[in-house]
Amino acid sequence: MAALKPTRRRALTLLLFACVAALAWAMLAPLTTASRDELFEIPKGTWKRRMAGDKVDILPDVVHLTLGLNDTLLLRNLDDVPQIFGPVLIMPGQNFRLPFEKASDYQFACTAHASGQMSVIVAPAPTVGLPRLQWRAAYFWKQANNTLHRWI
Repeated sequence: MAALKPTRRRALTLLLFACVAALAWAMLAPLTTASRDELFEIPKGTWKRRMAGDKVDILPDVVHLTLGLNDTLLLRNLDDVPQIFGPVLIMPGQNFRLPFEKASDYQFACTAHASGQMSVIVAPAPTVGLPRLQWRAAYFWKQANNTLHRWI
């Protein structure tokens, strides 16, 4: 195998250094988010579709939140009928905001969910190192996925 030319070797060294620096930043830098709210909307017509026999999956079975970052569940009822989440009645056009202060698994009755139940898993804030890198990667993937769904 032929030796690399000095300019290519320098470029590869610079690229390797940039990748290591980016990974180090992702593992060590403090985490921030634009909002601590994790928004889920109940679209207009959900109740009618469900009464017509359509299996409407508008909310995930499990919602994952992280303390100190996205630790507030925000439900927005855009439907024409009230929805129940846990002990709360969310009227049409209303928002319901539920902040979490403890890492744990929570179960809620939810009329907007096909199964009538929804789980909320609140994880502790990720520590420095690999957990922080994994959180950033998952957050980036989720944001990219949400943006892609809005375009489609």
